[in-house]
Amino acid sequence: MLIIRSICLVLFSLAILAPLSAVAEPIETIAKQAFIIDDQTGAVLLEKNADERMPTSSMSKVITMAAVFEALKEGRLHLDDTLPVSEEAWRKGGSKMFVEVGKRVKVEDLIRGVLIQSGNDATIVLAEGLAGTEEAFAGYLNKLAERFGMSNSHFANASGWPDPNHYSTARDLTRLAQVTIHEYPQYYPYYSELEFTYHDIKQGNRNPLLYKNIGADGVKTGHTEDGGYGLIGSAVQDGRRVILVVNGLTSMKERSSESERLMKWALYNFENKTAFKAGETVGQADVVMGKSKTLDLVSANDIVLTLPKLGADEVKLSLHYNSPLIAPIQKGEKVAVLKVEAPNMQAVEYPLQAGQDVSELGFFMKAIEKAKILLWGQ
Repeated sequence: MLIIRSICLVLFSLAILAPLSAVAEPIETIAKQAFIIDDQTGAVLLEKNADERMPTSSMSKVITMAAVFEALKEGRLHLDDTLPVSEEAWRKGGSKMFVEVGKRVKVEDLIRGVLIQSGNDATIVLAEGLAGTEEAFAGYLNKLAERFGMSNSHFANASGWPDPNHYSTARDLTRLAQVTIHEYPQYYPYYSELEFTYHDIKQGNRNPLLYKNIGADGVKTGHTEDGGYGLIGSAVQDGRRVILVVNGLTSMKERSSESERLMKWALYNFENKTAFKAGETVGQADVVMGKSKTLDLVSANDIVLTLPKLGADEVKLSLHYNSPLIAPIQKGEKVAVLKVEAPNMQAVEYPLQAGQDVSELGFFMKAIEKAKILLWGQ
């Protein structure tokens, strides 16, 4: 039988942190697709058409740069290496770094040309340098996407140039941002640079959040006629990082104002609180056929909750497990789930483990225990 038990003591302690009874209202957005998460906990703060396939435009350059960073990390490429500019790269339309055909360009300059200037030409130079052709490079991007857990994405080129077979989702792009930030921390600062000059042509970073003084440090904008104006954004306040993806906006101005509004809401209306430390007892479960009648339920990791600053006293924590648990049980065995429900937020579940071994009773005592269960249900 599935048992659900509320954890009243924890609810009380969390209520002390934010005793106000009001609840932060959910937010609406004019973006066609949107997804906002807390980076540490993965809590979903806003979701709108998050799994709807959409043109990624230049936001897909983030996975191209992940491939470049991977090559740098593995030593297959170096920042001071130079790569040749093909005629195909030089002729590519759209936003440009303005590389010259037949010349060689330093990898670090190309990185800045992609991330700050959003240069399609620089993107193709890197793709050809790593894989020989942009087509071959796109095949590698799809393998990377699979590895990153981007299950609803497909890339046909390196730059995000419009193609019916080139798409992603707001959820997948959020995952891509997380991978970029955490797997390539030594290269992530390129995303926050405000300007880059190449051949005496100075261009500013197109990410409007970088200029808003809200702790933004990335990630990438994009625009196509079909997809509209989009943005992958990330910002940190008081050590707490929020990642945002919006797309389908109608203008640069709308993208700027809407992404700022949503990011400020996500940063200022929520906070992270540690409910339980790793190894701390979260609750207890009933056990039969064992030398102990109860079992401590613990988490292998700290349980950190993203909570609305207003309304944290309305958070509900409950234990879920099949009762009674049957001995023998080994310490560390997954036996239960802690479910956390907060106002206007998706429920989150955390796995709980057995806090100690529970050995089974001997043959005679097990027989008595079974008889008790048959007669009295306990």
